[in-house]
Amino acid sequence: QVRLVELLGGLVQAGGSLRLSCAASGLAFDRYVMGWFRLAPGKEREFVAAINWRGTTTKHADSVRGRFTISRDNAKNTAYLQMNSLKPEDTAVYYCAADRSNYLSAYEGSYDYWGQGTQVTVSS
Repeated sequence: QVRLVELLGGLVQAGGSLRLSCAASGLAFDRYVMGWFRLAPGKEREFVAAINWRGTTTKHADSVRGRFTISRDNAKNTAYLQMNSLKPEDTAVYYCAADRSNYLSAYEGSYDYWGQGTQVTVSS
């Protein structure tokens, strides 16, 4: 059974940092693209970032580029999202997802497995 578990969301002040983790089990982790998406109140779920199998290529949404960084540790079956210079508009539930292709898709329909999400709240 495939499981993706997001960890380490929370409450932070604007300008602060958080590092989300996504622990994966039940799949060949190093053969999946890993992505992060977020869902804010009143909005549709949006793409945040994706990383290829080996961690050598990444893609970030314009809204987070330069502030957020996706990474992965295949030895630990874990993906990360380092979030710096957080803004109140970054407040959302953050989801990690796994895609068995090696294409860095921003389309949520491309992803095969999803975590349950973790809340990130940025206060002003």
